[in-house]
Amino acid sequence: MKIIDLSVTISEKIKEPLPTKIVYEDHKEGAKKMGGKLFEGLTDVFIEGNGPAGEFLTVTSHCGTHVDAPYHYFPTCEGKPSRTIDEMPLEWFFNDGVVLDFTDKPDGYMFEPEDLQEKLDAIGYTLKPFDIVLIRCDADKRIHDDDFVRIHVGASAKATHWLIDQGIKVMGTDGWGWDIPLHIQAADFRENPRPGIIWQAHYVGIEKEYCQIEKLANLDQLPPFGFKVVCFPAKIEKASAGWTRAVAIINE
Repeated sequence: MKIIDLSVTISEKIKEPLPTKIVYEDHKEGAKKMGGKLFEGLTDVFIEGNGPAGEFLTVTSHCGTHVDAPYHYFPTCEGKPSRTIDEMPLEWFFNDGVVLDFTDKPDGYMFEPEDLQEKLDAIGYTLKPFDIVLIRCDADKRIHDDDFVRIHVGASAKATHWLIDQGIKVMGTDGWGWDIPLHIQAADFRENPRPGIIWQAHYVGIEKEYCQIEKLANLDQLPPFGFKVVCFPAKIEKASAGWTRAVAIINE
């Protein structure tokens, strides 16, 4: 069995609109705090003054590799209150994976159902319910670049509908977001303000329930299919998303 890490590292170095902050507490500081708070002031009980190291993180639930819940897209889904990440069925997040390679398309390209069908035909694969579909554009190779949020391909509303209609419940991308980059959406809307331009793929979640994984990594190390994806989200109460240590499992 071979395990391939599909997750980026949660780090201050990732160029995101809502950046992560990590405060590192070393062993000496840990000894002071642990001794002072939990050992009633006994700070000299640790070996060579080294207590437990720790970190304090200021993050959004959408930092790093994460799974978006239906609640992220809209308050309601299919006419009912949208489910949060702690309510999603775990069965969705351990299934056969399929990689569709869009590295031949330019940054900002919006793929449609016809593109998905063409990519599936090229690898000789037919989707089945609960497959986890992963879109590769290799944006993860530039995750520390200033323009990271501007360089991925993205799904149209029709493409997202089409995947869900094939029985897909979880889909993902190695880009910053599932939709096309925000600056392209904004420019299109400014030129011709109209519904269906901003977050068009995300808003599919109003009508149909699904989850999306964003900021995946290392999809270039996977075969087109023949592997399992494991992407259980962190169980955060009533949250719109949860971090995941996504991996692919290939039986050799």
